Amino acid sequence: MDKEEYLSVIDIDLKKVALSSLVMTALLSIAGLFIYVELYNGFSITFTFIDILLFIIGYIVLIILHEIFHLIGFWFFGKVPWSSMDYGVNLKLGVAYATTTIPLKNSAMKKALLLPFWMTGLIPMLIGYSVQLPMLVILGAWLIAGAAGDFAMYKELRNFPSDVLIKDDPVKPRLYVLKKN
Repeated sequence: MDKEEYLSVIDIDLKKVALSSLVMTALLSIAGLFIYVELYNGFSITFTFIDILLFIIGYIVLIILHEIFHLIGFWFFGKVPWSSMDYGVNLKLGVAYATTTIPLKNSAMKKALLLPFWMTGLIPMLIGYSVQLPMLVILGAWLIAGAAGDFAMYKELRNFPSDVLIKDDPVKPRLYVLKKN
């Protein structure tokens, strides 16, 4: 992309995001279980093969849903056609991604960034409390922490007007703030 086309570039430092995510995972897991203990006067954790397998499957399913909710956010908030979206896993960077080739208004991009936090993190955690499944509370905590990169991008986007256009980089964890015409 030509320098003349954009006002600013938002680059996300994956090492910082990974450290932030790791710390958030630990803290949210502990806090989530502490709240669970307070609500239900304790819990028991079993570590059977099936429990671990279900946790891993649940984690993978929620990661996939996380990226699908980004796509839904692009479509719903940004009115982006499905044909201009892509998703997958970047093994080199070690991240799952969802992207669009069409720029979105900043207000729509911010909503699309946070939609997975609500749908795959907070809601599963709250469901875990309501149906008394500590494993779901932990999965929700892990997915909230997994949104660390989304939170970092959202934080940077707050510095720009709602109507400015944001272009997602299809390869790197980077956003371009486009100049107004």
